[in-house]
Amino acid sequence: MIEIRNITKSFDDRIILHDVSAVFETGKTNLIIGRSGSGKTVLLKDIFGLLIPDSGEILYDGRNALKMNRRETLDLRREMGILFQGSALFDSLTVLENVMFPLDMFSSDSYKQRRDRAITCLKRVDLPDTYDLYPSELSGGMMKRAAIARAIALQPQYLFCDEPNSGLDPKTALIIDDLIHDITKEYGMTTIINTHDMNSVMNIGENILFIKEGAVEWNGSKEQVISSNNKALEDFIFASDLTRKAQELEKDFQREG
Repeated sequence: MIEIRNITKSFDDRIILHDVSAVFETGKTNLIIGRSGSGKTVLLKDIFGLLIPDSGEILYDGRNALKMNRRETLDLRREMGILFQGSALFDSLTVLENVMFPLDMFSSDSYKQRRDRAITCLKRVDLPDTYDLYPSELSGGMMKRAAIARAIALQPQYLFCDEPNSGLDPKTALIIDDLIHDITKEYGMTTIINTHDMNSVMNIGENILFIKEGAVEWNGSKEQVISSNNKALEDFIFASDLTRKAQELEKDFQREG
């Protein structure tokens, strides 16, 4: 479980996050949603340590990440897996080498053990025949799956996903959603997903945090979204649905053209 308490973050005297508190549950897909500029990406980066909040607490199973010494912080890093928006695979490394990268950095296992672990992860995300390929030879969906394999290589307790469906078609996006959801259950991880995709919300949103203008506007499950009676959330859902339909129409037009 990850708990955040009264997180505040500013840039150049502009308040981005204001007194944000939430609980992200273990074994569930926890989603942070909100419009562009709402602060959801800054919040995610604060939680996994890429940014440092101005005030507040970030508790990893009771351990305050903001009060850890360097050794404790490094140990915590080994418990994390991160899936970046653009996959962030190394172009000069093969798929297998990309997945082995965190193992080479943090594991004391033998080369064979590290390689076998990487292969197991690639098989888990249904990429068994890609070991010697380079990222440029993969489709967008395959790159995401390879990035997920790398993120789980160290068998993390905590998984962070920044816009995992960005740039994917709706069918592939659902496959990635289901994969993240299934792996969360399988590994018993605390997974936090930053997204604006309402398909993801309704598909795997077990615990949803809706951020508006840097503050918590609503919190609940996908079953509670429709009956929330929250005007800001309803407006966000409606706008997201219109955007999705417009994107689908544009793709259909491009295919026909």
